[in-house]
Amino acid sequence: MALFPQSALQPGVRKREVFGWAMYDFANSGYTTVVITAVFAAYFVGGIAKGAPWATFAWTTALSISYAIVMVTMPAIGAWADRRAAKKRVLVMVTTGCVAGTAALALTPDLTGTYAVALAMALVIVSNTFYSYGESLTGAFLPELATPEGMGKVSGWGWGFGYIGGMLALGLCLAYVLSAQARGLPASHFVPVTMLITAAIYGAAACATFVLLPERAKPQARAGARSAWQQMRETFREARSYRDFMWLLACTVCYQGGVAVAITLAAIYAEQVIGFVQSETMVLIFVLNIAAAVGAFGFGYLQDRIGHRRALSGALVAWIAVCVIAASATNKGTFWWAAAIAGLAMGSSQSAGRAMTGYLAPPRQVAEFFGLWTFATRLASIVGPLSYGAITWMAGGNQRIALVSTAVLFIGGLLLLLPIDMARGRAAALRAG
Repeated sequence: MALFPQSALQPGVRKREVFGWAMYDFANSGYTTVVITAVFAAYFVGGIAKGAPWATFAWTTALSISYAIVMVTMPAIGAWADRRAAKKRVLVMVTTGCVAGTAALALTPDLTGTYAVALAMALVIVSNTFYSYGESLTGAFLPELATPEGMGKVSGWGWGFGYIGGMLALGLCLAYVLSAQARGLPASHFVPVTMLITAAIYGAAACATFVLLPERAKPQARAGARSAWQQMRETFREARSYRDFMWLLACTVCYQGGVAVAITLAAIYAEQVIGFVQSETMVLIFVLNIAAAVGAFGFGYLQDRIGHRRALSGALVAWIAVCVIAASATNKGTFWWAAAIAGLAMGSSQSAGRAMTGYLAPPRQVAEFFGLWTFATRLASIVGPLSYGAITWMAGGNQRIALVSTAVLFIGGLLLLLPIDMARGRAAALRAG
């Protein structure tokens, strides 16, 4: 447990609790890596939808519906969990939902035509909604575990563990895919198995979180005074008191929109534009996860040293470079370079955003404010991929134009970082909390 120095933790927090918290990132990362990025996304477009012109748009639409559901509901769920000290209880329920939905995706290759597309979209909506709830709730534990000065490190450990978990899930799936391909089996055979592998790892690893991570929050006396929706509306009305947090949310909508494009469409771009085959795509995503883990671990320490805003700015500049390199790539070698930079930037930017949210959230409203952060990230996940899909459609299938356009989101994120004063925002959070 030397990985978790006690100086970065809140008084009374034990290292095994932080390990249990980080294990949830380990558990759920296989879902995004295998289902959303490497395997099911490409299979949906090329296998279930048969490469139809609307296929990419249908995939991004399913994800966008799930994100819209989360946007509308998660802030209120967070407020309810804060008032009743029920973050862990809700986390168990949503984890069960995501694991079940992921396993059910194994049924989709048994159907054909419209029924297969409809079932796949429905199950992606269900599983991704529950995944998003879990991501928000586990983030809300961060301020309970880490000191303000150590929040970048602890967030980085979580994301680093997450990418390791994603690599484990993808590595096992890749081994099975290569074995199945060697035996001449089609994707309709091995894709369902990868969904079951991912669901099993998610469920098993999350049990470590449920055993080791306690609910440190206490029920609040005001629990019966206001509904969760009333509390959320009050938070929005008080936005001026948290102006730096609100600037962070606006920044998050921009840059996370670009990150969402990378997560949801990397495999599709690699296969349809660069010419990767599915096994090559899985290796590409595996290497991307290695780079992301390195970026998350190392960036957490850098972030605490040079400051949250400056560190996130560097990550966004790297993302802009990724868009330019990948859009101009004409061979697999150049695209590999773009993917390596993207991995480092992904681990860095995602770790930074979560740490900044924890730093600026009032202590008594942590889950609620992480619900607002989830609102922003899910709005970004609608804006980014849908814009990409729409631009691709309008450009006659030219994804390079769409990828260059994605750089605008990262530029917007950089500009929206400028008004943020972390010291002022932290002081406002402490006054409120």
